[in-house]
Amino acid sequence: MNIQRAKEITASPEMIHVTYNGKPIYIQNVDENNDTARIYPLDDPSREKSVSVSQLTEQH
Repeated sequence: MNIQRAKEITASPEMIHVTYNGKPIYIQNVDENNDTARIYPLDDPSREKSVSVSQLTEQH
């Protein structure tokens, strides 16, 4: 995924399905300076972490 699309998903009022390593995640915010996103698994919001935006996949 690219940084612009990650920002669009974060700003969207709709739930857009995104995965990280095959697991559904929620993008909390995007750091353009580092090309990273703050995410957490939908099934475990306590496991928050920063990952490279390029590792995220939008599910259609």
